[in-house]
Amino acid sequence: MGIMVGLPSPSGSEKDLQLNFGKNMTVQVEMRAPHLPAEWHTQSGIQLTWPHAGTDWAYMLAEVQECFINIAREITKRELLLIVTPEPEEVKKQIAATVNMNNVRFLECATNDTWARDHGAITMIDTGTPSLLDFTFNGWGLKFASELDNQITKQAVEAGSLKGQYIDRLDFVLEGGSIESDGMGTLLTTSECLLSPQRNGKLNQAEIEEYLKSTFHLQKVLWLDHGYLAGDDTDSHIDTLARFCSTDTIAYV
Repeated sequence: MGIMVGLPSPSGSEKDLQLNFGKNMTVQVEMRAPHLPAEWHTQSGIQLTWPHAGTDWAYMLAEVQECFINIAREITKRELLLIVTPEPEEVKKQIAATVNMNNVRFLECATNDTWARDHGAITMIDTGTPSLLDFTFNGWGLKFASELDNQITKQAVEAGSLKGQYIDRLDFVLEGGSIESDGMGTLLTTSECLLSPQRNGKLNQAEIEEYLKSTFHLQKVLWLDHGYLAGDDTDSHIDTLARFCSTDTIAYV
């Protein structure tokens, strides 16, 4: 059974979401702003935090940079790309021959590593300006240095590289890869990660769930209690285990 989603222009503080499940069944759902969008929501661009000799990729830097160049080439065929790097001129030399430079923007700042999905802003969609929530990234539970990466979002907003209302949530540790939204008020996550004592160890599961519901305007949090992967530095991020493909479909490993 397929699903088609259509979002008309927002009116006031609400949006109507029509779910069409086939010929004879249409469900009208009221969707209130702000909300945490699903992965397939329209986006204005992608952020890459570029590998350099000071990152964990130093031992295979040429190979990893080639991979990033290929990613950048495909992104810029379709949309804007923000490259975060302490070496913008060096990166320009690497990508200029194959990447659509008209779609590239640079933010020059110091970085520890490359995991933009985890240290980047988490966006809430509203009827007006989107909100850019800045949580603490602590190297997946203090495993790696992260003090530079943890400052990127604020610097990007201050520099005008990211447009939106900056919201300081640095009192809470959260990575983008640790949560998965269906865009309709349901969040999928793992207890192995969010209940890690090196993240928000002073809070229990009920307190963390209430924080997530309040912050992201959720109706429901689904906790995956199994999914440990040997050698996984993230402590079982949901994005390696299970993902929403639509509001009624989850793909899982």
